[in-house]
Amino acid sequence: MITFDSLTLKKWLDENSDFLTNARIQKIQQPTRRDFVFFLRNKGETRKLYVNINPQYYHVCFMGKENEEKRLIEIPQKPPMFCMLLRKYLENALISKVEQPPYERILEFYIETYNELSEKIFLCLAIELMGKYSNIILYNYDTNIILGCAHNVGAEKSREREMAGGLPYVYPAGRPNRWYSPETSLSNINSNCINSVIDNYYAGCIYKDKFARIKDGCRQIVTSKLKKDKNSLKKMQYRLEKEINCDKYRLYGNLIMANLYNLSDFSKFVTVYDYENNGNIKIELDDTLTLKENANRFYKLYNKGKNTVVKLTELTAQLVSKIDYYEQILYSLEIASSISELMQIKSEIEPEKEIRGLKKASVEPLEFDIEGCKVFVGKNNRQNDYIVSKLAKDDDLWFHTKDCAGSHVLLKCSNPSDSVILQCAGLAKQYSKGANSSKVGIIYTRRKYLKKPPAANLGYVTYKNEREIIL
Repeated sequence: MITFDSLTLKKWLDENSDFLTNARIQKIQQPTRRDFVFFLRNKGETRKLYVNINPQYYHVCFMGKENEEKRLIEIPQKPPMFCMLLRKYLENALISKVEQPPYERILEFYIETYNELSEKIFLCLAIELMGKYSNIILYNYDTNIILGCAHNVGAEKSREREMAGGLPYVYPAGRPNRWYSPETSLSNINSNCINSVIDNYYAGCIYKDKFARIKDGCRQIVTSKLKKDKNSLKKMQYRLEKEINCDKYRLYGNLIMANLYNLSDFSKFVTVYDYENNGNIKIELDDTLTLKENANRFYKLYNKGKNTVVKLTELTAQLVSKIDYYEQILYSLEIASSISELMQIKSEIEPEKEIRGLKKASVEPLEFDIEGCKVFVGKNNRQNDYIVSKLAKDDDLWFHTKDCAGSHVLLKCSNPSDSVILQCAGLAKQYSKGANSSKVGIIYTRRKYLKKPPAANLGYVTYKNEREIIL
């Protein structure tokens, strides 16, 4: 990552000092503990000054609208204490001058404002952009006493320079050239507007980092659920194999009842002729029970086993469906290319949580033109559901990989040629887990033959009258 060094800060300040000087601070926001937005008004124009003190992305710039969306800025309902302090002293205050101490990554706003007694006071807002030591400090310029910091620094963290309200503000000790690294300086980039370079570069870095963190978080949630369900499926299949032979208990009961008067009660076992298998069979009994009681015991075991098999079969089918569903989500995560798509997936796997930013997320699927026909491809379950529920008409063709996680493909054409159908099948293979397989079955059918079962997972459909293409 390119370092935001003192020369970059100097070049940015030279470029924007005319606007900053005599600008009025209209509004202050603190989306997180490490980034701030100051609304500055000057020369009939309002700009958003963005300050980030994250150790990875520390920088300052005027933020463009597009890059504001990339940063996914969300204003909390209750502002942090430091934000409230800044609002108390700085809102509607005037920036009299802006300076940068020599060789330092410190931006100083000297501010004229008034206290509760309507007396003019002079404050300084020091923005220190120094890696893990980055901070924002508000102090009284006359007394040099700190009013507040973005984060306090106690003696346990730094013996040389403590930072907290009530302490005197001092510059970092002896750093003239330490923070200058010409081989990584943003100031070397050839551009007429250094602010745009800074804004675009760091907005992109922040976007990539948030994209990776959201994607990894979603993947961990889905993988955990998938692992849990696979383990449950193994246990149920094991139990099902044990219970599947419950018919033998019905046979034992029938054989005992058929020979009730030829055998003795309270026996440990009996040997009878098995008329179903044409041979003698030895049946172990409970010698504390009569023959009739033993027969009833076998009937109860049979009924219990039969009911267990029915229930286990139903639960196994549900688990298989859930596993297929999670496999589909994992595939959607792999092909997701924007945070808005990740937000759609996240709202699906955590529906009980309010996912901020989802309203900005578009559910529009990919759209292609094949020989004049419109083709839509869903990249996640929300888009797949949108294709089937909103875009598709009864005679449209629907494509999907067989027994493989993949996207729904919709062809809107009244009388498509074989070439168009083949290309749509190719899209279904391309946007699936089987994209690199040598042979994949692609099924397709009319939309009117699709059905979404009640309470089914998002994007899940059943189908009939399908045809299959092997690619």
